[in-house]
Amino acid sequence: MYEIVMNETLVPNIIHMKFRAPKIAATAQPGQFIILRADERGERIPMGLSGWDKEAGTVDIVFYILGTSTAKLSALKEGESVANIAGPLGTPTEIENYGRVICACGCFGVGPTLPLIKALKEKGNYVIVVVEGRGPAFIFWVDRLKEYSDEVHVVTGCGKTAWANDFIEQELEKGGKIDRIFAHGCPFMMKVSAEASRDSGVETTVSLTPIMVDGTGMCGACRVEVAEKMKFACVDGPDFNGHLVNWDGLVLRLRQLIPEEDKSFNIWERDNWHKLMDCRQKKSFNPAKRKLVSQLEHPDGNCKLAGV
Repeated sequence: MYEIVMNETLVPNIIHMKFRAPKIAATAQPGQFIILRADERGERIPMGLSGWDKEAGTVDIVFYILGTSTAKLSALKEGESVANIAGPLGTPTEIENYGRVICACGCFGVGPTLPLIKALKEKGNYVIVVVEGRGPAFIFWVDRLKEYSDEVHVVTGCGKTAWANDFIEQELEKGGKIDRIFAHGCPFMMKVSAEASRDSGVETTVSLTPIMVDGTGMCGACRVEVAEKMKFACVDGPDFNGHLVNWDGLVLRLRQLIPEEDKSFNIWERDNWHKLMDCRQKKSFNPAKRKLVSQLEHPDGNCKLAGV
């Protein structure tokens, strides 16, 4: 059992958790992840590591509440425990002195970006961070990002530079030297970020944590096509060259169990709604009951919203 040391809501539907896991904290490296189960009947969820403290023996994750397992996890309180955590898993990110580096992140991807930019900075890179959100209310940890980077740019869906991929395109069009790009976030965000840099040829590393079971390359559940070859995200990744990933195939695999996931979430929320009332602003977490992106208010005009 792994004790929850911290459980905080950063912005709507995004949670930061800290666990007591000294053996994992002792060997963790940027780019690695853990697989955890909230309880004995829970599914195994891959989560990118957002930080660790070797002395305190703790590890951090940031996650988005999307279905039964993440809702169940978010409802656990400090002092309670999850059933198990396996890790650190995956191949660590290759950290070198590349030169000028762009690190694009959004949503839960802000978490794993923190240890990444810290390691890049320690190697002498000039680190440019662009963090995106659907609006100012969805932006968090900017101060932490500034601590380990040379530039931090925030984009919230409005204006000419609406999203991280727009920022990448504009930076490359300026003719300034960009030597490497990293992207952490949802599959769509990473896909469009990789597409933004494709013509320039600047290698763009993305972090893939699709559906996983064992996390050691034995089951094949996390297979993804890269450069027309089948790879296992758990052992060959999670980092891959975003220009070589078959994004359409990856998205299809991620969406294959949506009907079952929705049914599971509806049943769990019906029986456990009271567990989510205290710190979630009394709003439903069922994706089917959330507002459409086009219905979200934004303080600025001329917004370019995703999917609109």
